[in-house]
Amino acid sequence: MNLNMFEQFASPELMLLPISLMSMLAPLFFIYMKPTLLTNRTSSLFNWFLKTALMNMINQLSPAGQKWSRFLMGLLMFILFSNLLGLLPYTFTTTAQLSMNMAFAIPMWMGTVITGLTMKPTSSLAHMLPEGSPTPLIPFMILIETVSLLMRPIALGVRLTANITAGHLLMTMISSATLIFINTYITLSTLMGILLLLLTLLEMAVACIQAYVFILLITLYLQENT
Repeated sequence: MNLNMFEQFASPELMLLPISLMSMLAPLFFIYMKPTLLTNRTSSLFNWFLKTALMNMINQLSPAGQKWSRFLMGLLMFILFSNLLGLLPYTFTTTAQLSMNMAFAIPMWMGTVITGLTMKPTSSLAHMLPEGSPTPLIPFMILIETVSLLMRPIALGVRLTANITAGHLLMTMISSATLIFINTYITLSTLMGILLLLLTLLEMAVACIQAYVFILLITLYLQENT
C-alpha cells in the first residue's frame, strides 16, 4: 500500500513549480463557451442545469438577494467542476484543501452578514435572540447564537473538505488493496474492483451534492439577511 495515503492531496509539481493554480483555474475552461448562433447538446444541457439551479435556490430570495445569483452560480459551477476533476487520475483535488474552502466560505458568510446589517439591522440582530426565550436565559441565548453565527463559515469549509477527503481516502485504500490482491486472490480482487467502480459513481454523486449543499447554505444565510 501507499506509504502515506494523504500524498494524493499534495500539490503536484512541474519543473519544481506547484501546479495547484492551474488545477484551480481548470474549471474555468469548462465553464467558458464560445457563443454561436445554434446551441449544441452540451450547451443546452448546461443551460438547463443553470435554469433548474436558479429556480430551486435563487427564486426564493428577495430582489436584493437575487443580485447574488450570477456569483452564486459561478461559484457552484467552479466547486462542481473542481470536485469532479479531482476524481480523475493524476489530478490535484483543490476542494480537499481546507484553506481553499475556507477562502470561499469566510468571504461569502461575511458578505451575507454585512448585507443584513446594512439593509435591515433590526431584523438581523433579532436572530440573535429566539422569540419566547426566558428572561434569565437571554444572555446565554445571545452568547449561544453568536457562537452559532461564528461557526457557520467553519461548518461550510469543514463539511466540504471532510466529504471530499473521506471519499478520496476510501478510494485510495480500496484501489491499493485491489492491486495487492490482483496476483494472489483474483476473485477478491475482482470484487474489490467492482466495489471501487460503485464507489467512484457514489463519489461523483457526492461531488455534485456537496457543491449544491455549499451554495444552498449560503443561499439560506442570504435569505435571512435580505
